[in-house]
Amino acid sequence: MGKNKAVKRKRETTKTEVETKTEALPPAKRLAEDPLPSKIRWINKQRVLVFASRGINHRDRHLMEDIKKLMPHHKPESKMERQKTLVVVNEVCEMKNCNKAIMFEGRKKRDLYVWFSNVPNGPSAKFLVENVHTMAELKMTGNCLRGSRPLLSFDPTFNDKPHYSLLKELFTQIFGVPKHHPKSQPFFDHVYSFTVLDNRIWFRNFQILSEDGALSEIGPRFVLNPVKIFSGSFGGSTLWDNPHYISPAKYRQQINKQANYKYINRVEQKVHAEATRPKTSYKLKPLDDIFAGDPLEKAKNFDKPSSDDEENDNDEADEQNDTSEELKPEKTIVKKSKTGKKKLKKNAAKNSKVMTKKIKKNK
Repeated sequence: MGKNKAVKRKRETTKTEVETKTEALPPAKRLAEDPLPSKIRWINKQRVLVFASRGINHRDRHLMEDIKKLMPHHKPESKMERQKTLVVVNEVCEMKNCNKAIMFEGRKKRDLYVWFSNVPNGPSAKFLVENVHTMAELKMTGNCLRGSRPLLSFDPTFNDKPHYSLLKELFTQIFGVPKHHPKSQPFFDHVYSFTVLDNRIWFRNFQILSEDGALSEIGPRFVLNPVKIFSGSFGGSTLWDNPHYISPAKYRQQINKQANYKYINRVEQKVHAEATRPKTSYKLKPLDDIFAGDPLEKAKNFDKPSSDDEENDNDEADEQNDTSEELKPEKTIVKKSKTGKKKLKKNAAKNSKVMTKKIKKNK
């Protein structure tokens, strides 16, 4: 009862502590015209794990490196073995403290698939990558500062259909660089454009040259052909399946079948042409008969008149006979006149001889 308790002395608050407390408090009243105070803290801590599985091509590897250069908030990872399932990716993202993932998957050293996933709850989407062109391959005139934040431009069709709107939200969270990220630059100098054409998503990267909208392409460029959208991360129930999707193996098989059908069509056309060929064709040239048959036999029979020539000769003979019959009476008259003159000459000669004989006798 008689013990004395130790009395604690109160610590005196300094002026600096009072000032910090008053500064941290928001203002009691704020006008609507006043701008919001900018937060310098890094709040949107999005981290994207970008890696690939074994079996991708050299061009696909360069595309993955280009995407890493465009995303300062990415985290790299070594190649995943083929024996492992896709569920392992969620564990790797958890170890790397990443909430988004981009995984490139190669098939047969020629086909490239890419997964965009929201770890660990989903959703996730699988795409077939087509028409790949890297930055080193294109050599475009555009250029941007490494680590700068991009503007995301989406086609109006992303707002029309529900599966496109889901993909739009997934792309904005993956490709959008968080504000005040330690590795990013605090300004915008390039644009990512996502355009829907022919049931595919076309990706382009442009540099902003001026404020009036002048652009210059940087690269890379590729086309995403959507395959499926899953409810979970790298799996789960299918939310949407693309009815227009054709696997590249099946597409190559159809091309080979069409090449095989060419030979069958050629044989069928030959059989049809022989079956429908006419036996006698039109005689377009009258001199085609000269070259038909054996030329030696043609030469032997060349001097012999043909039936057509004989008919022509008979017609000419009949015409000559008709003309001769018309001229016959004139010829007879001329003959008669000639015979009468001859007789007169003979009679005159005889008379002259008889007169000369008589004169000689009288002498």
